Amino acid sequence: MGNLLYVIAVVLIIIWAISFLGGFYTGGLIHILLVIAVIAILLRVIRSA
Repeated sequence: MGNLLYVIAVVLIIIWAISFLGGFYTGGLIHILLVIAVIAILLRVIRSA
C-alpha cells in the first residue's frame, strides 16, 4: 500500500509540473492533489526513517 501511495504521489507531482510549466489550466483541483501528494511523500519519508 505504501508503494502505491508513493507512485500516485510522484505521478501527481509530474502532472502538476507539466500543467504548471506548460501553461495548461487545470483548476484548483490539481493543487489540492499536489498537497495530498506532498503529504504522502512526507509520511513515507518519516515512516522509513
